Amino acid sequence: MRFWGPRMAEPILSVRGLSKSFGTLRAVDAVSVDIARGSITGLIGPNGAGKSTLFNLLTGTLRADAGTVMLKGQDVSRAGPAALFARGMARTFQIPRPFARMSVLENLMLAPTHQAGETVAGPFLRGKAVRAQETLIRDKAMAVLDFVTLQSLADHPAGQLSGGQMKLLELARVLMGDPDLILLDEPAAGVNPVLTETLIHKIKELNGQGKTFVIIEHNMEFVMQHCAPVIALAEGRVVFEGSPAQALADPLLLDAYLGAPLDG
Repeated sequence: MRFWGPRMAEPILSVRGLSKSFGTLRAVDAVSVDIARGSITGLIGPNGAGKSTLFNLLTGTLRADAGTVMLKGQDVSRAGPAALFARGMARTFQIPRPFARMSVLENLMLAPTHQAGETVAGPFLRGKAVRAQETLIRDKAMAVLDFVTLQSLADHPAGQLSGGQMKLLELARVLMGDPDLILLDEPAAGVNPVLTETLIHKIKELNGQGKTFVIIEHNMEFVMQHCAPVIALAEGRVVFEGSPAQALADPLLLDAYLGAPLDG
């Protein structure tokens, strides 16, 4: 097993023998990878390679048939999405899923878990505490919206955002949990070049603050310029791990996934 990215004593995420089948289809087949703390790892492969299924297994949306997932040294193989979010792992989706009729700000304020006002009795028995917590959450949400350049749209219905703005909103909702590990599912898909550059800038800024990223992306220019290492899947298996330069020099990868060589 090769280990790429910043040299750290322990990977933030360690996957061993992870498998998932749907009937006779082996969508993820004994995948074993390490994700280095502080890295921006690109996950590539053709449609049907198992990338989204792997994401769903890692984030608890699907239960694996076999294998283990270790997050920050703890076995989280049986943990669900909420538990993983609380432990510092969060993900976005290829197709954003905001509450369309709610405002951009309200979408963010719903993200934190275990809010005092969520219980039936909370607003009646702990009204002052609920209001104080809501104020803190609102302040944090506005700060996050400012960071992702959406502050001016805080009161707009989320369903009226452009595709690129929705991708930024997805990132903002994730950041409300202050995760250590962020999994992005095709963040550049359907996003205009200007907002793509904004998204890249924010990913790099967060990475500079110590956030680790794993990114599924079909835009090979995006991956080769901004991700290291690169992991490739095919038919549910890892077929390549290495640097962008090694990916661009790999004949199998060039033929199967990358097409003509990209400018370095």
